[in-house]
Amino acid sequence: MLPEPVLSVLTGPWGLAVMAALVLGDAFLVVVPGEIAVTALGALALPHGAGRLAAVIAVAAGAAWLGDVACYLLGRLAGVDRWRWMRAARVRAALAWAHARLERGAATVLFTARFVPFARLAVNLVAGVARMHPARYLALAGAAALGWASYQAAIGAVVAAVVPGGPVPAILVSVAVAVGIGLLLDLALRRRTPL
Repeated sequence: MLPEPVLSVLTGPWGLAVMAALVLGDAFLVVVPGEIAVTALGALALPHGAGRLAAVIAVAAGAAWLGDVACYLLGRLAGVDRWRWMRAARVRAALAWAHARLERGAATVLFTARFVPFARLAVNLVAGVARMHPARYLALAGAAALGWASYQAAIGAVVAAVVPGGPVPAILVSVAVAVGIGLLLDLALRRRTPL
């Protein structure tokens, strides 16, 4: 059981603010646990009603969208070879993959990449470099962010509804389920279209 002060911070405005910061940071640094934060707060939101879950989804989607737009603007303004990290072999491969996919279907790529950390960064940078029309990009990125946030928070809420024992077991199980699903998606996508 979580101590009441910790639980009240996590289920209050500060919990949403920390989650938003993690999701925003996750747009640039794939080691930041944005997905885990959304899933955990989704699990904690269930006892507080649908309004709380909707707030988790809205804040997570907004932060994800802002992070993606920042990457798009970075690509549009700076290109994809200005800094040394952009010239690393793995990053170059991800950028080439993103460019090829964006040419074939921007909506599919933006939605799919939202669930794959390196692909998400690469697709958003390349969308900026390719000068994808801003209105189209903003709409597609917003829809992808909302879908992603809904999915992550729903995993936490569903697991919290099924797993007995309060918030701690629900958080642990929901995070494990989310990570497992993410690993399976990564594996399936890599087998289909290797980076």
